[in-house]
Order: sequence, then C-alpha cells, then structure tokens
Amino acid sequence: MANTYSQIYVQCIFAVKYRTALIHNEWRQSLQGIIGNLINESGCKTIIINGDEDHIHCFVSLKPTISISELMKGVKAKSSKYINDHKLVKRRFEWQEGYGVFSYGHSQIGDVYNYISNQESHHKKQTFKEEYLAFLEKFEVPYDQRYIFAELT
Repeated sequence: MANTYSQIYVQCIFAVKYRTALIHNEWRQSLQGIIGNLINESGCKTIIINGDEDHIHCFVSLKPTISISELMKGVKAKSSKYINDHKLVKRRFEWQEGYGVFSYGHSQIGDVYNYISNQESHHKKQTFKEEYLAFLEKFEVPYDQRYIFAELT
C-alpha cells in the first residue's frame, strides 16, 4: 500500500499535581490554546481542549506515527514550562505523573466534543476524581486505587 490512512480518536486527560486548583479562568483559555498548538505541531489534530481548575481534557485525532506517550510527554512538559516561564502561578507548576487515554470511533466525535465543551457545568455535579474513576470503570481499565493520584502530604 502506497500511503497510510488512519482515523484514531483519543481523549487524553491529565491533572495538575496533587489535583491542586491552579488553572485560573484568567489564563485557562490561553493554556488550552498552547496545548492545542503543541498537539497540532506534533502532526496530530486537536479537536477540542477544555478542562477545569485542576485538569485538562484533550480530544485528538492521533497521527499513526506518534505514540500517545510521546505526545503526552511533550504536551505536559512544554505546557508546564509555558506556565512557569510566564509565572502564571506563585510556585513551580507541575502536572501529575501519568494520564488517562480513552479511544473513540468516528461516530462518537460529536458526543465526546459536547462532553468536553461542557466541563465547567459538568464539574458542578461531579469532582474530577469521580469523573476520572468513572472513565476507568466505563472503559473497563483495571487500576489500583493507591496509584490513581498522588496526594499532597
């Protein structure tokens, strides 16, 4: 076959270290734009980025030559550098180690887009931890509760 054709849709979810509410409304949209640009620069396609004060959802059309781990490593490193370089928080900003990634079919794009676009109203009813655990259950991802999130001690 002369060319590679693909349709790989994934939702990546990652949190601020210790799930601290550090992503402020004043600069959240700029951060989401930065993350979207980082995804696009990797050769993948950003469908929607949104989140809340303690986490981000990225819905992406994945380029088949880019691994999810490679994409997330770059996005998290470069976006945290942006936050720190621009002194958007008082202390050093870090993302939580790891992330969740969930795959979807083409017919689900609209539903996932709408879900991600309504994060603010969604989180008035459910915490991020509840949401994340619900994703793991829905997608039947085995996990150990002890390693879901690092707790601030």
